Amino acid sequence: MASSDSPSAVDETGPEPVHVGIKTVWRESPASVKSLLAGTAVNRLGGFIQVFMVLYMTQRGFTDTQAGIALGVYGAGTVLGVLTGGWMSDRIGPRLTIMSTLVSSALLLPSVLYLESYPAILAVIGVGGALSQAYRPASTSMISQLIPAERQVMIFAMVRLAINLGTTAAPLLGAALVQVSWDFLFWGEALAILVFATVAGVTLPRARANAAGEKGAADAPGSGAAVRKPSYLAVLADGRYLLFLLAMFASSVIYIQYVSTLPLTVKHLGLSTGVYAAMVALNGALVITCELLVAKVVQRWPARIAVIAGVALTGIGMSLYALPWGIAALVIATLVWSLGEIVGYPTLFFAYPAQAGPPELRGRYLGASNSLYGLGTAVGPFLGVMLWNKFGDGLWLGCGAVGLLAVSAAWLGVRPTGTAGQKPPRTEPDGGAGSGEGLGTGTQATVAT
Repeated sequence: MASSDSPSAVDETGPEPVHVGIKTVWRESPASVKSLLAGTAVNRLGGFIQVFMVLYMTQRGFTDTQAGIALGVYGAGTVLGVLTGGWMSDRIGPRLTIMSTLVSSALLLPSVLYLESYPAILAVIGVGGALSQAYRPASTSMISQLIPAERQVMIFAMVRLAINLGTTAAPLLGAALVQVSWDFLFWGEALAILVFATVAGVTLPRARANAAGEKGAADAPGSGAAVRKPSYLAVLADGRYLLFLLAMFASSVIYIQYVSTLPLTVKHLGLSTGVYAAMVALNGALVITCELLVAKVVQRWPARIAVIAGVALTGIGMSLYALPWGIAALVIATLVWSLGEIVGYPTLFFAYPAQAGPPELRGRYLGASNSLYGLGTAVGPFLGVMLWNKFGDGLWLGCGAVGLLAVSAAWLGVRPTGTAGQKPPRTEPDGGAGSGEGLGTGTQATVAT
């Protein structure tokens, strides 16, 4: 039985979950899921505006401060966008949410090219940023409905692969477009967004999310739980999920330090910018090449263990930058926190939030987790640089302390999966026969709460 404080019931009387390999999960996933992965990759490949925002604004004659504010407004818009996207996903369904927000974003963002008023540009950038990211909770919600829970760690590792491949290539493609015209940044991103929206419109199922036949614990006969009115207040009433969100926020604050504070550390050591670029490349190479392979093991773990391992390794890895070993410390630290990202983040950012609450609140649960991640990555650079300027390498030791806070919050906030007496899931080799059993049924297993 599910724990009494869990907001969603778990059926533990059904067949044992079957964990399969990479090829089988991909082959047996519905076409709509594959289209979301492909669309996500295309969308991230065309994600030029945020990367080149500061350079674009300054080349138009705005000051460095105004350019920085514009980037901040875009970031704030994305945080509000994922919250709105989660609400829309629960109200009108993932498909309509994805299509409407992406098309609106594609139509709005290029208008920046024709605006002269700085306040008007900020308004468009903020709203456009919100619309461009509102699809994220809906996309994750759709995938979680179409893929059995025991396969979600693997499928969300594939989502992260699509994101990382697109994000890695986007700056290179954007730099090439800038050589022709700055306008191509906006038109290129609009085109990528429209491609994603078209693919979603053609392939995604038309049924509304959380249809009448899909009920959460609050609606289950004999559950004894009070009926929840779908709203973010219901998410805030889930005390354990709030602790999980604290873990998400704390982990994202320390994770983003590799972008904001690690370059300062490299410079302080008297090393070249190329060394910092090598550390970033090392992380990217590890994530892209190893995450799916590691997911074959991690998918068998309870969600609590995967999340705790991820946030713990992230905190430990960041704290190792304080070691006085020069380049060796940089490499060791990068390896450790990259392992934390590989092990824990498919569960932390996708699989667990998608299953943490009742179906009628899935979009809002995902919107809340996405927004806390966005908030952490927004305030993390400011806090990190401020503390670095005051304490130097003490900042990295502070990351270890914040990581310990994240581990504690995850331990208390992530509900245990399964019971002590439950048999371990069966495993089959990659491509094993019969491994598609139950695909798309929404079986609540390894990642279910």
